[in-house]
Amino acid sequence: MDTWVWIVIAVVVVAVVLAVIWGALRSRRTKGLQERFGPEYDRVAADAPSRRQAESELQERERRHEEFDIRPLSPQQRDNYQTQWQSIQADFVDDPAGSLAAADSLIQTVMRERGYPVDDFDTRAGDLSVEHPDVVENYRAGHGIAVAHERGKAGTEELRKAVQHYRTLFEELMVVAERDTARH
Repeated sequence: MDTWVWIVIAVVVVAVVLAVIWGALRSRRTKGLQERFGPEYDRVAADAPSRRQAESELQERERRHEEFDIRPLSPQQRDNYQTQWQSIQADFVDDPAGSLAAADSLIQTVMRERGYPVDDFDTRAGDLSVEHPDVVENYRAGHGIAVAHERGKAGTEELRKAVQHYRTLFEELMVVAERDTARH
């Protein structure tokens, strides 16, 4: 055979090997993101124009999260926030809307104290999804009910559910904060 035929065969073999390697790396990236983000991966993938764009967004969240100075809460801070949360729950009977607003405010305060930026809701939820993918949906659900209430479309039962959603996230932030304090 001529030399040019061998060159063409070699180029084709290299191209096939590179395609296989690229496919394997892409599959590994997808699997890693699915494991890290859980149901959040599916939500982002459903909302994005393509899987590639969804995965890019999730990777950007990871990069952004790495830049944060996430710090543990002191035992005194945790106790103070737990006391505030208990008060929010106790006040729900007399002031459901006020309790929901206080719950949202306390979540933001805890996030800020831990080192999360608390710009807008979507950014907060995205930032939380990196470290708390299993509970960020609770945060979204609670926030959605709060927005519906502002529009006059959520009653007391919905507000109760929103506070429960916020409680799930609050408890997760407290557990992680306690675990972080134990490590330091």
